[in-house]
Amino acid sequence: MRLLRFFAADGGVHVGVRQGDLVRDLGVRETLDPVPAAQLAAAPVLPLKGLRLDAPIRNVPKLLALAGNYKKHIAESGFSDQKTNIWTPQIFWKPNTTILEPGGSVALRTNNVFFDYEAELAVVIGKRAKDVAAKDAMACVFGYTIVNDLSERKFDSKLEGRDKREFDPFFDWLMGKWFDGSAPLGPEIVTADEIADPHALGIRLRLNGELMQDSNTSQMLFRIPETIAAISAVMTLEPGDVIATGTPEGVGMARGRALQAGDHLRAEIDGLGELDTYISGA
Repeated sequence: MRLLRFFAADGGVHVGVRQGDLVRDLGVRETLDPVPAAQLAAAPVLPLKGLRLDAPIRNVPKLLALAGNYKKHIAESGFSDQKTNIWTPQIFWKPNTTILEPGGSVALRTNNVFFDYEAELAVVIGKRAKDVAAKDAMACVFGYTIVNDLSERKFDSKLEGRDKREFDPFFDWLMGKWFDGSAPLGPEIVTADEIADPHALGIRLRLNGELMQDSNTSQMLFRIPETIAAISAVMTLEPGDVIATGTPEGVGMARGRALQAGDHLRAEIDGLGELDTYISGA
């Protein structure tokens, strides 16, 4: 099933089930609510073309993300890509105010110095998970969507005469993940039963039509079961939580290309569609 949310004529945001170029309108409801077959059959049908989409899920208790989960991205970021001992997943979070609808626009701010893109596979949790073993973790997955983890790479770099503390570079990196609208999400959630192997999907990003990222989710260091197990050993995952699984190589920082007003980004993942985002001026 392919679930999306759209701005309806009655002024509300409705959940719809996409079937090709048509959408069955389920009305105002939560994205993760079960859809009885009788209700689906009786739902009004609308053309997809012309609908203005919202993010496919807004009621996200936690939006979590992995840093450094593709070896070639680690290397292009200036770090060693060789395992010398034991690696652990690096988890951070983004607040709900970062979530942006498909086709949305992000305005650059005065404290944006080097705003960048990161196409990622996002996992939507459908079942409460606490201390889940990796072998059982996929049963907790509701579905998948696309996220673009927009990131400010040089936060606070304009400050003059700054006396840096030891961990300031880490917190600058973290704050750079939190700008409003910096997590475009969508265009829809594809339920887990429709994706045979989430670790075998082509993932790409185009900037103004030019291919910048081109990889496959098979290149993830920590796969979805390991990631869910690691997170659920610390915190309880809840239905509606979203986990972004990291980005492959080809980001703007490695290419010396910061995002500028007027840019158009298109993140693509096989089977999950295309997520468009626009960059505007301050």
